[in-house]
Amino acid sequence: MPEPVTQPEVTQPENIHATAILIGERGVLITGPSGSGKTTLALALVDHLSRRGFFSRIIGDDQLYVAGHAGRLLCRAPATIAGLAEVAGLGPRPLAFEPAGIIDLHIRLVEEAEMERFQEEVSEPIAGCPVPRIDLVRRSVSTALPAVMSRLSISPFL
Repeated sequence: MPEPVTQPEVTQPENIHATAILIGERGVLITGPSGSGKTTLALALVDHLSRRGFFSRIIGDDQLYVAGHAGRLLCRAPATIAGLAEVAGLGPRPLAFEPAGIIDLHIRLVEEAEMERFQEEVSEPIAGCPVPRIDLVRRSVSTALPAVMSRLSISPFL
């Protein structure tokens, strides 16, 4: 007798304050306090990597629904803000987006005093799913770009 087909485990979505992008097939979640540069970093990564020939798009900005799906973290923007990014001083502005993505890396934006010079490999559970995490200094796009590219093994990093 054939074994019954089991459905992948899916957790109840929770709403978190974060921004997420897709780089190729890899999802990146960016968290940090309000004003820490989540949107700025996301837009800089999308622009920088698009210019290098990589598919990259915003999944959602400011608020995301996250849920575990077969042991992986799935995120999507709430319908009311899907396709919008908050631009400082101007408010929400439309942009190309992807409706959902699986997250492979969590970037936590922190104060410079909280940064370790060399970080250990760390995973942090989000919605019950372990997600590799790196900490980066808030509002520091110039140092964040190579750190993210290195962590995701994007050229010139192997």
